[in-house]
Amino acid sequence: MQNSVSKHLFLRAAAGEITERPPVWLMRQAGRILPQYRALRQKFPDFKAFVKTPEAASEATIQPVDELQVDAAIIFSDILVIPEAMGLDYEMIEAKGPRFPKTIRQASDVAALRSGADAAADLDYVYQALRITKRELNGRVPLIGFAGAPWTILAYMVEGGGSKTFSNARRMLYAEPELAHALLQKITDTTISYLRQQIAAGADLIQLFDSWAGELAPAHYQTFAMPYLNQICEALPETPKTIFAKGAWFALEEIGQSTCQVVGLDWNTAPGFAREKVGPNKVLQGNLDPCTLYADAPTIRQETLRMIQAFKGKHIVNLGHGVYPDTPLDGVRVFVDTVKAFKW
Repeated sequence: MQNSVSKHLFLRAAAGEITERPPVWLMRQAGRILPQYRALRQKFPDFKAFVKTPEAASEATIQPVDELQVDAAIIFSDILVIPEAMGLDYEMIEAKGPRFPKTIRQASDVAALRSGADAAADLDYVYQALRITKRELNGRVPLIGFAGAPWTILAYMVEGGGSKTFSNARRMLYAEPELAHALLQKITDTTISYLRQQIAAGADLIQLFDSWAGELAPAHYQTFAMPYLNQICEALPETPKTIFAKGAWFALEEIGQSTCQVVGLDWNTAPGFAREKVGPNKVLQGNLDPCTLYADAPTIRQETLRMIQAFKGKHIVNLGHGVYPDTPLDGVRVFVDTVKAFKW
C-alpha cells in the first residue's frame, strides 16, 4: 500500500516530477460545502468535540475524496490544538471563530506553558484520526497532515482571537522581542513533536499554515517567522513539506531558500512573480481566487485553465485560500473536474 501511495500523482508532483496533469485538492475541502459534512457535524455539541472524536474526524477527512475525487485528503483538525495542548485553552464560537479566555502577556505566562513532546502527547486524538483515515483510504490518495506556523499560533495566543490588526501580537515583537522568541521556540518545539507523530501515524506530506504571515513587516517575517519555519522543515527531512504563508509575497525568496518542497500561494500573487522569487526547483501550489467558484461553469472552467497555463508546470492546483462555507458544491465540482480532465 505504501508503495502505491508514494507513486500517487500528488506526491510525484510534490517531489517536482513532471506529471501527466497537475493534481488538485482544496484547502477546507472537508467542510460545510458538503451536505454529508453538515449532517455529521449535527451529531456534536461543538466543533472541538467533533475534532476530538477520531472516527468522526476521519469520516470528515474522507468525505471530499468520495464526493469530489480530489487527489489528496487532509486530516480534519484545527491549528489551535497546539496552544490548547500547551495549556492555553480556546473556545470555538459559531460564526465568529476562536477565542482564548486567557492570553499570553508576560514571561510567567510563557514559562507556565508546556512544550515539546510533553505537550504533543495530549494530541493523541489527532494521531488516532490519522491512523483510522490511513487505513480507510487504503492507498487511494495520499494523506496530508498539518499545523499552524509558529508566528500565526503566537498571534492567536497573544491576541486572544482573530483581529484586523494583530496589534497586541505585533507590539510584543517590538516591545518584548526576547519574550516573543521564547514563545515562538516553545511553539516550534511542540509543533515539531506533533508533526513527527502525525508522520508516524500516516501523514504523507505536511503543510504549514501561516495564515497571518501578511500582517508582518518583511524584516519581522525574516526575524520572527522564517527561522522557526526553517527549524520545523529541517526537523522533518524525510517527509515532503508545504509552506503556505498567506499574504507574504515579500518573503517568497526566503521561503524559496527553505527546505520545503512546495510553496503555497494566495490569489494575490502572480505565478510568474512567485516562480521568479522561489527559483526553478520548488513546486508551487494554488492559487485560484476562492470567489471564482461562485461563477457559472464556463467561467470557472476558463479561469481554472488560465491559472494552470500561467504556472507552466511544477504545480499543485488549489485555491488561494480555503474554500468558503457557502461556496456552491457544483462550482467546486466544475473546478475539480476541469483540472482532472486537463492534459498538457
